[in-house]
Amino acid sequence: MVVYPEEFLKTVESEIFTVEPWQILEGEWLRVRYRGLKERFPNRELVPFFRSMATDDVACWEKGKLGRIVIVHDFTSPGWEDSGEFDTFWGWFRSIIEEFIENG
Repeated sequence: MVVYPEEFLKTVESEIFTVEPWQILEGEWLRVRYRGLKERFPNRELVPFFRSMATDDVACWEKGKLGRIVIVHDFTSPGWEDSGEFDTFWGWFRSIIEEFIENG
């Protein structure tokens, strides 16, 4: 069972589902991406929550990295998937807001 962090729940309650190019993963899309990550990277326990529509990047929580956000470049070979990491959800969220502003 996944317990979502309060910060993430606050964005969902605020109905922030898209900050271009990032989009929340929910419903069947969440299940498909979760299963796919598990299959492609079997040595990691990743829980995806947002995906980039511009790249194959997926923002995830990872077991053993409490509170940290890992950015996984999906559909690549194991060992090449790490694309970034943030200490907190708000740190990651702030970065996608800045990306949105810069790309206007």
